[in-house]
Amino acid sequence: MAIRKKSTKSPPVLSHEFILQNHADIVSCVAMVFLLGLMFEITAKASIIFVTLQYNVTLPATEEQATESTSLYYYGIKDLATVFFYMLVAIIIHAIIQEYVLDKINRRMHFSKTKHSKFNESGQLSAFYLFSCIWGTFILISENYISDPTILWRAYPHNLMTFQMKFFYIAQLAYWFHAFPELYFQKTKKVTTGAVQYPPFYFTCSSFSKVRIWEDIPRQLVYIGLYLFHIAGAYLLNLNHLGLVLLVLHYFVEFLFHISRLFYFSDEKYQKGFSLWAVLFVLGRLLTLILSVLTVGFGLARAENQKLDFSAGNFNVLAVRIAVLASICITQAFMMWKFINFQLRRWREHSTFQAPVVKKKPTVTKGRSSRKGTENGVNGTVTSNGADSPRNRKEKSS
Repeated sequence: MAIRKKSTKSPPVLSHEFILQNHADIVSCVAMVFLLGLMFEITAKASIIFVTLQYNVTLPATEEQATESTSLYYYGIKDLATVFFYMLVAIIIHAIIQEYVLDKINRRMHFSKTKHSKFNESGQLSAFYLFSCIWGTFILISENYISDPTILWRAYPHNLMTFQMKFFYIAQLAYWFHAFPELYFQKTKKVTTGAVQYPPFYFTCSSFSKVRIWEDIPRQLVYIGLYLFHIAGAYLLNLNHLGLVLLVLHYFVEFLFHISRLFYFSDEKYQKGFSLWAVLFVLGRLLTLILSVLTVGFGLARAENQKLDFSAGNFNVLAVRIAVLASICITQAFMMWKFINFQLRRWREHSTFQAPVVKKKPTVTKGRSSRKGTENGVNGTVTSNGADSPRNRKEKSS
């Protein structure tokens, strides 16, 4: 008997399967082109736009400040090129975490296809949320946000940012823009429920249902768009101080959920993390509303300069303040509505699952009819002996 050899045929170049299998290598080559461009004088000016932060301003040292001059940054159209380059970096890091960390754990745990997909989602997002929380907290501490909360609205517009602040926003935009090509690279076949989806991936193993690609992509596009809308809005409206605080708060709550789900996949008896997350989720929504109203509704509303000035980056006018508060409040209300509906559905499923099932015992009728049934057959069915009774034989002969 001949041994069948494994097929080593590679997919056609630039085909769908080829791009899916080698997307990290392709993106790495594209990113390497920009880095190699820094080595040559002819291409260095163009490559710097993609690799380094643009629009820096050097402020001279004063008597009140340190003796060294400081470099601050503002935003501009060239930031799109920087976001594009770091979007490529995010795709590469995503592939590295998937291949060298998550895939190895999946092979050891032997997850099902559904759990495999959810484990990858939580693994990627928990790494991103943890990194962003640590980075954002470092910025908050270094710039004295915790000791002086009035920095959120004082001296608005905050059109000049430190290197860490601007790089943080560039990295956030790059990460969420990289989620669009990942929908194609990952051949997205997710699961959906009625769960809260700003932020994404709020599912538990008891309520998944498989759906087709075209049914799940709109859901992912919604939460990616919401992230980009709020982050870009805070960046462009010079509300970067408020946006940083809200992002750190939001990411911490989401990190707790995804790390709890990772533990849940390893041990399904683990439920304490989800209970703690549910409490912090509600508190996070309340703190978000309080900080937003305090900053936009009271702090900026009492500022002296309330004139629209695009050149100075001042958007402190009534219409903009109402739009900002409305977008934040609507988003928080939407999240709470989804959260409450999902929790009610989950409690209802849990109660029906634990309800005792009463087994009905077969009723046995006593009397003449039961004795007759046992004579003619089993459980009321006619046997061959009953069919060949003397009366039946007499009728056949006649």
